[in-house]
Amino acid sequence: MKKRSKRYRKFAELVENREYTLAEAVELLKKTASAKFDETVEMSVRLGVDPRHADQAVRGTVALPHGLGKEVRVLVVAKGDKADEAKDAGADFVGYEDKIEEIQKGWLDFDVIVATPDAMRDLGKLGRVLGPRGLMPNPKSGTVTMDVGTTVKEIKAGKIDFRVDKTGIIHTGVGKASFEADKIRDNVKTLVQSIIRLKPASAKGTYLKSISISNTMGPGIRIMTNPYEFQD
Repeated sequence: MKKRSKRYRKFAELVENREYTLAEAVELLKKTASAKFDETVEMSVRLGVDPRHADQAVRGTVALPHGLGKEVRVLVVAKGDKADEAKDAGADFVGYEDKIEEIQKGWLDFDVIVATPDAMRDLGKLGRVLGPRGLMPNPKSGTVTMDVGTTVKEIKAGKIDFRVDKTGIIHTGVGKASFEADKIRDNVKTLVQSIIRLKPASAKGTYLKSISISNTMGPGIRIMTNPYEFQD
């Protein structure tokens, strides 16, 4: 069993074995943030789906109203006018053959890749490198597009890509511990509302099985799964 630090155990004692309202959970979350860095607010949502079935592999994108609180490094793989469009929109890295070659040599200093459809033929060769890291552009996440300018701006503003893992859980960051409580609540609500809208028609039984939030170094805090808890 993993040995927990004294600091972790101290804050874990504040968390009761029950489900909290969203407001209560965020208030408690703020109390458990004491690391020497601005911790990420992490969220885990366990769904009543079977990811082995393609129609239940929940995946989507959502623009968090208050962003993630961190700089997202965007690489755009495109040529010509689309490359210029990406630069104008604020992409951190733009290129084509040169960037593909750099990735082949081990360069991975970016968080998201946006690519035009014609670039996917060449990027596909890097599937073994990009796929396991969740970096391969995908039409479902909106990162394979001709509208590279808008996509770059949305990602920079806080648009995130989320998907259920093989155990039926969605893990993602929803902000920083330094955010005001209402901003954390807004981001959490926006994410959960998006997940609810993506409920597969073939999913049976309870869809939202459990929801929890935590700081990077803090204990998990369970939130009530009642959909009304996440309405505006």
